[in-house]
Amino acid sequence: MKFSLKTIILSGVLLIILGLAATGIWIYLESRPVDERQHHQNVTLRVPSGATFRQVTDSLFAEDLLRNKMVFRALGRVTGKDRSIRSGIFEIPPGLNAYDLLTYLENATPKQFKVTLPEGITSNKMAEILAAKVGIDSTIFVDLVYDSTFTAKLVGNSPNLEGFLLPETYHFEWKTPEEQIITRMVENTLRIFQPDSVIAQLKKYEWTFRDALTMASIVEGEALVDSERVIISSVYHNRLRLGMRLQADPTIQFVLPGPPRRLLFRDLEIDSPYNTYKYAGLPPGPISNPGKASILAAIFPENTPFVYMVAIGDGRHKFSKTLREHNFWHAKFNEVRRRVKREQRQNNGSQ
Repeated sequence: MKFSLKTIILSGVLLIILGLAATGIWIYLESRPVDERQHHQNVTLRVPSGATFRQVTDSLFAEDLLRNKMVFRALGRVTGKDRSIRSGIFEIPPGLNAYDLLTYLENATPKQFKVTLPEGITSNKMAEILAAKVGIDSTIFVDLVYDSTFTAKLVGNSPNLEGFLLPETYHFEWKTPEEQIITRMVENTLRIFQPDSVIAQLKKYEWTFRDALTMASIVEGEALVDSERVIISSVYHNRLRLGMRLQADPTIQFVLPGPPRRLLFRDLEIDSPYNTYKYAGLPPGPISNPGKASILAAIFPENTPFVYMVAIGDGRHKFSKTLREHNFWHAKFNEVRRRVKREQRQNNGSQ
């Protein structure tokens, strides 16, 4: 039985059409969303920095978000979307077909994580918090803080960035580069120094930014009540003006190993340039990273005659103009502390 050329051509075309149709149907079926009953909530997908499109595809398949890896990779190549997926953590909504999933990953913003950094912490402690919250490398973070070249690039004449990292609440993507995080914190601090009134005060004191941050870090370490920051600052300013040593307890705590504790008389004899009981003037640099309130308090102290203060046990201080007055209040509150301890021992003994 002979077939005409026309019949053969038509048969070939028909087979191609059927093949394309079958392929199209197969691609459609393999591109459909995975059974939505498996996913009632968003699925968290982590795309590491430098991950290939094949690795992303494997992760999606492992999370049951794809029916067919080959179809997904082919769609990515054909559309060019395989080159535009960012790293980060994404919340993938349920019910996306392969193309919609590609489009989502192309346009989605990586999830951001809230990080609250308390005022008065060191860069080492910041690094620990950021490592736990957003996965940074804490060693790289601290090394950058103390890198003289990086420091000069951001703030100019300063040996390091301790004190320049403004503690507040931030939102960062997972594994945001350490350099980017530090730069943002420093820029927030430098913004505080922009007003003309601030610049005028620094000129009055003949202070650099670093000097102001050093004073602010001491105020931060001493103040537990917001309203007292400007008064505490005035005490230290008055002592500097009168040529008195600052005698600031937070500077001693800074050089002591371990967590803060009650100071002993021998601690006041530690030979360190940060020991403001031993050496006059400001210490060599900030002892922590102060918050905005303490920075402004350091620059704009309240006008008071006080040169002494003593903690009264509830976070507040009693301020004095004379040593005699200070000694009176010091003895009074020491007696209160001793009485409280006696009562505690008696109560413990009667239980």
